[in-house]
Amino acid sequence: MPDTTAYTDILVADPAPHVRQITMNRPKQLNALSANHLNEIVAALELAAEDDEVRAVVLTGGEKVFAAGADLTEMAKRDIATTLKGTRDRAWEGVRKFPKPLIAAVNGYALGGGCEIAMHCDIIIAGDTAKFGQPEVNVGIMPGAGGTQRLARTVGKSLAMKMVLAGEMIDAESALRAGLAVEVVPHEMAVERALRLAATIAQKPPIAVRLAKEAVLKSYDMTLENGLDFERRAFTILLATADMKEGVAAFLEKRKPTFQGR
Repeated sequence: MPDTTAYTDILVADPAPHVRQITMNRPKQLNALSANHLNEIVAALELAAEDDEVRAVVLTGGEKVFAAGADLTEMAKRDIATTLKGTRDRAWEGVRKFPKPLIAAVNGYALGGGCEIAMHCDIIIAGDTAKFGQPEVNVGIMPGAGGTQRLARTVGKSLAMKMVLAGEMIDAESALRAGLAVEVVPHEMAVERALRLAATIAQKPPIAVRLAKEAVLKSYDMTLENGLDFERRAFTILLATADMKEGVAAFLEKRKPTFQGR
């Protein structure tokens, strides 16, 4: 069980074997992503990455708000010089490079940085109250943590332009149709469904899951030829793992495999 006393803006728990849950916990600020809030999320992810007992992570927020964007009170104090120092960029990089499966359970508003951190996750489960948006233009800025790039790659140019230029939100069903969310469930079931999916993934061989995640992500920034080459190399590596031998043996013996991450 992780030490939760070090955090002020998140809650961390292990609700199931090999599954960790990180809950954004700034309800008075609508889970606005301050520097400390984002740094705590990254710190918790780093600990999860280093912990062999953790095989999948669920990131969630409150019942009414997942995360309503950046902390505008804090942002008002920033200038070009402080922004160029890149400390916030490095925090986002920590989320992007998390090597294990990361599932977002989204209820309520996921706006600005909230939408961006959801898109940093590998899978989005949306409660039926979820609303996604990049409304930064309404306060004179634009998405700055991957919103323009990830959104366009996920939902297509036209919808991304509408969300970014008009600042309009989309609901859960629209997010599902656009490919932003993978499932829509009753809002009271969103976290439970995400945890069940995480538990299913956590039963799979960890090395295979990690390499498979990396291979899928490579498809976004590699040519098809290079992506296929990466996939073949990863596949070849897995042939030498103990988990592969266990998986094949269990299949032939008609029993449930026990994967050890070796």
